[in-house]
Amino acid sequence: MWYDLGGSLGFLSTTFVSLYYPTLKARYWEGANTVRLGSFLVQRAIKAGGDSRFDEIKHQTGTFTAFWMAQALWVFLVGMPVYLVNVVPAHLHPALSCRDYASFGLYAGSLLFEIIADRQKSAWRRAQENKDHEEKFITSGLWSFSRHPNYVSEVGIWTGIWAISSVSFQSTHYPKETVALAAVSPLFTYFLLRYVSGVPPLERSAEKKWSQDAAWQTYKRKTPVFWPFLWRK
Repeated sequence: MWYDLGGSLGFLSTTFVSLYYPTLKARYWEGANTVRLGSFLVQRAIKAGGDSRFDEIKHQTGTFTAFWMAQALWVFLVGMPVYLVNVVPAHLHPALSCRDYASFGLYAGSLLFEIIADRQKSAWRRAQENKDHEEKFITSGLWSFSRHPNYVSEVGIWTGIWAISSVSFQSTHYPKETVALAAVSPLFTYFLLRYVSGVPPLERSAEKKWSQDAAWQTYKRKTPVFWPFLWRK
C-alpha cells in the first residue's frame, strides 16, 4: 500500500514542483491519472490487507531499499515529458493542432480503457466473494482481449502524455533531440510493466496456481498476454 501511495505522491509532488517555474504551459494529465490510479491501488491494498508483492522483500532491508530507489527512478523517467514541458516559456508553446487533439484522444481513450478494466476486475472480485460465480480468474470484458488490459492502457496513457507534450519540445527552448529523450517515458513504462514488475510476476503466480487447470491453459492460448489481437505470448 505504502509503495503505491509513495509512487503516486512522488508523481504529484514532482509535477507540482515543475509548475513553480515562472513561465509555463501547465499540463495536468499526469496529475489526473496519478490521483485516480494511486487511490485505486491504495484502496485495493487496504481491502486486501496489504500488498503480496512485498510480503517477502519488505523484511530484506537491502532489497526493499532498492525497490524504493527504483521507484524514484521510475517517477523521474516516466514523468519526464511533463517536467520538461512545464518549464517551456509560455510564448514558445505552439497553438493547439490536430496532433494535440489526436494525442489527447489517445490519452483519454487509454484512461477510459484502464478505468473500465479496473472496474470490471473489481466487480468480478465482488461477485466471487459473494459466491455468484466459481471462476478462478477473470476472462470477461476487456480481460477477454488481453490478460493485462490495465497495463496496456497505462502504456497508452503515457504515450498520449508524451505525444501531447512533444509538440512543445520542438520549440527553440530545447534541442531537437528532446522529443526522443522524452520518449523514454512510454518506453520505460512498457519495459517495466511488460518485462519487470508487471506482467512477469503475475504470470508466474498464475502458472503456479493453475498450470494444471484446463480453463487457464485455454484462456492463455486464446488471449494475448499484452497487446490485444496480437501476440499470444
